[in-house]
Amino acid sequence: MSLAVLSVASEAYPLIKTGGLGDVAGALPLALAAEGVQMRTLIPAYPAVRRAAQAAGARVLDLPVGVADQAGGRGNLFAFSAHGLDWLALDIPHLFDRPGSPYLGSDGRDWPDNPQRFAALGRAGAEIGLQGVEGWKPNIVHAHDWQAGLTAAYLAYSGQPRPGTVFTIHNLAFAGKMPLAQRVPLRLPPEAASMDGLEFYGSLSLLKSGLQFSDRITTVSPSYASEICTPEGGMGFDGLLRARGDAVSGVLNGIDTLAWNPTADPALSAPFDAKTLKKRAANKAALQARLGLAVEPDTLLFGVVSRLTWQKGLDLLLEVLPELTELGAQLAMLGAGDRPLEDGFRAAAAANPSQIGVVVGYDEALAHLMQGGVDALLVPSRFEPCGLTQLCALRYGAVPVVARVGGLADTVIDANPAAIAAGAATGVQFSPITAMALTQAMGRTAKLYAQKAVWAKMQTSGLNSDVSWRGPAQHYAALYRSILQPA
Repeated sequence: MSLAVLSVASEAYPLIKTGGLGDVAGALPLALAAEGVQMRTLIPAYPAVRRAAQAAGARVLDLPVGVADQAGGRGNLFAFSAHGLDWLALDIPHLFDRPGSPYLGSDGRDWPDNPQRFAALGRAGAEIGLQGVEGWKPNIVHAHDWQAGLTAAYLAYSGQPRPGTVFTIHNLAFAGKMPLAQRVPLRLPPEAASMDGLEFYGSLSLLKSGLQFSDRITTVSPSYASEICTPEGGMGFDGLLRARGDAVSGVLNGIDTLAWNPTADPALSAPFDAKTLKKRAANKAALQARLGLAVEPDTLLFGVVSRLTWQKGLDLLLEVLPELTELGAQLAMLGAGDRPLEDGFRAAAAANPSQIGVVVGYDEALAHLMQGGVDALLVPSRFEPCGLTQLCALRYGAVPVVARVGGLADTVIDANPAAIAAGAATGVQFSPITAMALTQAMGRTAKLYAQKAVWAKMQTSGLNSDVSWRGPAQHYAALYRSILQPA
């Protein structure tokens, strides 16, 4: 049976992406097509999305009535196909036609009208779910993270027969809070301001809308699904999540294995596969040269491709850089984030230019070369819903060194003696998430790297891991069918 599913997201690759949410929202529709699921993706018409819509010859549709009323009647809905996906773009220029980040102004702070902006996205998702568009009406509406959270509330409060609903948490740390007084301009009923509605510690939470009103709640790994139901990991939502019980589950993310393909990646100096691992050496040399590191083929090269934030544990790495250099290892870093961390890593690179190379910012081609060139990828996150960078590392023969949390724990098999003996090890896990434990993990990695046969087997096991969307797509298709509403 074919299913029609509307995906509602604030970003989706390749039209607009700031992180893993964009990757997931862009890759899942393609994977679901093989499961008999026809998915359309609703996103805001930011400038880059508007350009893509125009280039694709988008059809210009009227806004659904409820959205037009809430947005003051100013805007359209673009419908078009691009990159093998079917898109709906919410074109409300006074809300979305802004330069730079989808979420932040030029001062690095949230746009003050983000509640109105993403309420419009949620209202559009709900209205399309109820009315359909162009003769297409979804059986299921799948909303992602706080920016699309109000989709579920608008559907629940509509009083009309509605499609089944799924809400995916990509990061519970972002609650999407706004003042209680926003209820009125956002056209939410009085009960929305109650504990059984969207009220969250004296505010309204867009994230809570998805948790409270969706038929099913998913997050992006089984371990993270367990962690968020605890006071330590629940960010204040653990009680609600425990109350939702079996409605909460974890489905591991995958990656786009066509975009991330080491056998045919133009960003690599030398494409390779599990049978031609020796070719990886050319990528390592190219990366070392690119970052000004000493070009030494036998030196252990650690890598980081990440946002530079406390969540990602990069303050711990900055603290233990002396221990990394004492190991005789090198570090290649690509990322941006908190200014003190950026400045700290820049200073470390300036003081140790042959051992530490840092590029602040993001460069997609360099990210691919990093994965294809580093020996080991460091991911010391304090919490990690799933993580995609370690999946890319496995795909590219880089050994992940990860904190034992969330999706990192679910996707990397620790190189303990039993796993090594069985030939199953793919990386190194460490816990607790401290500077000392990270130092020990780096030391253990160096000892494994010195055992060339063991290291090569870990690389091969990683390369042979299934990190595609095939399995997750099957899970989601089954989940959608389990909540189909009666016709």
